[in-house]
Amino acid sequence: MTATATPTTAPFRFFDVQVARTRRLGPSMVRITFTGERLEELVSGGRDQRFKLFLPQPHQTAPVFDDMGDGWYTAWRAQDPAERPVMRSYTIREQRPDPCEFDVDFALHGADDPASPALDSGGPASRWALRARPGDRLTVLAPAVEDNGGVDFRPPPGTDWILLTGDETALPAIAGILSWLSPGTVAKVWIEVGHEDDRQPLPTFADVEVTWLVRSHGRDGADGGPVLDALRAADLPEGTPYSWIAGEAGTVKAVRRHLVGERGFDRRAVKFTGYWRRGATEEDLIAELTAAATAAAGKE
Repeated sequence: MTATATPTTAPFRFFDVQVARTRRLGPSMVRITFTGERLEELVSGGRDQRFKLFLPQPHQTAPVFDDMGDGWYTAWRAQDPAERPVMRSYTIREQRPDPCEFDVDFALHGADDPASPALDSGGPASRWALRARPGDRLTVLAPAVEDNGGVDFRPPPGTDWILLTGDETALPAIAGILSWLSPGTVAKVWIEVGHEDDRQPLPTFADVEVTWLVRSHGRDGADGGPVLDALRAADLPEGTPYSWIAGEAGTVKAVRRHLVGERGFDRRAVKFTGYWRRGATEEDLIAELTAAATAAAGKE
């Protein structure tokens, strides 16, 4: 998930979708396939393509918007929180044209933990994904052009090799990036997961070395976790790197600091995104970013 302060519509459009089927990928991930009308107009840029997903409130059968035009974001913010759709950001894992459908992989964040009450464990998207059934309705704000602002992985010319790190939440984007890389591209990848069985096949034509890191029980990763430990011990290739880092915000910050400060990476060649932050909801992050944007605008 990635919060943005003031999301805009163009080149994105709203699509009403419904669940076609679900499939459990492992202890921490479920794949949901969506279908719907006009999905031939949805155009993914591949790689780490993100989009906005809107969930209905528990008492609703579909998301309810006051405005789905250019002013949707302001109207959404003004809606009663008990009625407005729950907004989250996700990655388009794969899109298929015939039939028109796309997959989204949801990290469950403990939503199915038997040790936690069902209403308290995980976030609203995780709980929804765990219980999703064919026919369940959602709304998405997704790209209508291939080259859009929802793709962050953009290695510049002159890049010699790629470094990728992330946790379960970044796994769909990492998979998309690896499938996009051209033959001969050298990539080193570290992926942190909660369970051995969370590992997935990651098809690619590139020359890729993937290291799976399983979190130790009781370690929350606030200090950078196993990813940072592994990077500090790693022998990295020679040449000019491009790095893409995503996952929990604290871990992302620690990894970026290591790459720039200790490994000498050019900070302009390190793309980093906090998909989530420990102890904060996406509503918290949106509120913070909106307040920061408003404050910055007031100084202009």
